[in-house]
Amino acid sequence: MSTPLTASDLAALREFDTPTICNVIELFNVRPRNTGYMNHHIKAAFPKMPPMVGFALTSTFRSMAAPRGGDAYASIVKQLEVIPSLPGPAVIVFQDLDEPTAAATFGEVMCTTYKAFGSTGLITSGTGRDLDQVERIGYPVFTSGANCSHGYCHILQVGLPVSVGGITVFQGDLLHGDLNGVTTIPIEIARAIPEGCRELAAAENIILDYLKGPGLTAKGLDDARKACGDAIAKLGKRLRGDK
Repeated sequence: MSTPLTASDLAALREFDTPTICNVIELFNVRPRNTGYMNHHIKAAFPKMPPMVGFALTSTFRSMAAPRGGDAYASIVKQLEVIPSLPGPAVIVFQDLDEPTAAATFGEVMCTTYKAFGSTGLITSGTGRDLDQVERIGYPVFTSGANCSHGYCHILQVGLPVSVGGITVFQGDLLHGDLNGVTTIPIEIARAIPEGCRELAAAENIILDYLKGPGLTAKGLDDARKACGDAIAKLGKRLRGDK
């Protein structure tokens, strides 16, 4: 079993944007390239916020009809009780079971609560509200849109796998998100990704630096592309441990 990720490991992942993280994950060949990341339905509500990194705390949600009994918000306590058992800071992940979405999954009070308990962000397949207030507390949220009402909002289950943005998210999955979208990161390769990101950026700079120079030619660009490709191929072999 791998050593748990430290706060320094997570901070290193936050230094890079989500597309670069995805590019490096691809080099490990641990999953198909069209899997593991959320689709275009999940968007950053606050695109200027820095990357979000944390571990999924999964729940299901409804707001179309009132719960049969009990406090609609009682399950928040269950969520908060789970947070200390996660490998690190929680990203709250909701699957809204209503189709179409009936009302907002979250608002200012919920997000303030989650942040106070150490959560680094929230993702919902549904919608959110109080967006100005949530932005002011510096809490990243990713949604399919906005909705002004909370309807009959209630949390049904906590800790089960959920379907959000076209992928299944399991409790404890490592997530990385920014204005470009959200991806999962396989835990077993997470510690190696930051250095891979730095080397990948250096390889891509071969092309970018050429394009900033004088006397551009198609042949020169092709040479730069080949040099970049060779550097990335070499990086991939090293990351995979290929001989």
